[in-house]
Amino acid sequence: MIWTIFSGLIVGALLGFVMQRTRFCLTGGFRDMYVQKNNKMFYALLVAITIQAIGIFGLQAAGFITIDNGTFPIVGTIIGSFIFGVGIILAGGCATGTYYRAGEGLIGSWIALGFYALFAAISKFGILAPINKRLQSYTVANADMSVSTGVPYWVWLVLLVGITTFFVVKTLRKPKPTIAVPRLKQRYTGIRHILFERRYHPFVAAIAVGLIAMIAWPMSISTGREGGLGITTPSAHIVQFLTTGNVTVLDWGVFLVLGILVGSYIAAKGSHEFKWRLPDIKTIRNSALGGTFMGFGAAVAGGCSIGNGLVATAALSWQGWIALASMILGTWFMSYFLFVKPLRAARRQTQSVKAQSVNA
Repeated sequence: MIWTIFSGLIVGALLGFVMQRTRFCLTGGFRDMYVQKNNKMFYALLVAITIQAIGIFGLQAAGFITIDNGTFPIVGTIIGSFIFGVGIILAGGCATGTYYRAGEGLIGSWIALGFYALFAAISKFGILAPINKRLQSYTVANADMSVSTGVPYWVWLVLLVGITTFFVVKTLRKPKPTIAVPRLKQRYTGIRHILFERRYHPFVAAIAVGLIAMIAWPMSISTGREGGLGITTPSAHIVQFLTTGNVTVLDWGVFLVLGILVGSYIAAKGSHEFKWRLPDIKTIRNSALGGTFMGFGAAVAGGCSIGNGLVATAALSWQGWIALASMILGTWFMSYFLFVKPLRAARRQTQSVKAQSVNA
């Protein structure tokens, strides 16, 4: 139990620290693909997936881990991931994003986090469990990309590496903007500057996240828990423990998510970014709704942006890639109503005012 607590907290703290300091936000990345036509954060996610996939291949070859992707429900994965995508836009952060922003002191993220954990538990163990099981019973298929197609694992891995390398090189070769971006005056030097002040490129952040995700596999398996990083089920287990007192649910994953809070808090305090911030009524409403959709959607999909979008994709599971595509569509759907539509309405109003002034 001591090793479970220690290793879970350490991996979680590393992840929370890195994500807070580098602002590694998948919600913003998915949203920007549609709203700003900026794919840089999505390419960073591909880097993190690829780093982890290479690590998984090596760990399996060395006999340290054995991955069984099993089967997955196609309908449940698509519907759940789409709902999850809608939820993360409303909440202003995905599963890990909500955790690390809660560590920064954002009350809205705490609200979203509470509803996320609550509805994940309700959907997995409570009154919504029958609906969840029904959605997960439709169109069950083999999840392993290699087994289902007969194409060797290494071929898929080479393809992933090639695609990721192409987009990374393409992005890095783009000319940098000529407009100078103002920067705050450097206050620290040495290790303190590196840890708490220096800004990092999304690709550097992705490498760090990918390495942490890779390390999570043997660390988790050493405690008897099969799998790598995971956020939804551990969050549901926290609610289950608090309401039943069942200590058997306190596995490596629970201490992982608690570690994310600890790591992000340390990063935010060290960089002077921690501050309790109370949101307005609209943000509170959206946070609660977003957390609800996130919890239910992730439970139905069998994973969140980390469990499916980062981990299952690296394990070369169809569930991960289908879920990733579906949650991106969900974020675009909600982004239209939250950002694009209001922006277009404001532009039309501005143009109308200008036309009226010209005619006058």
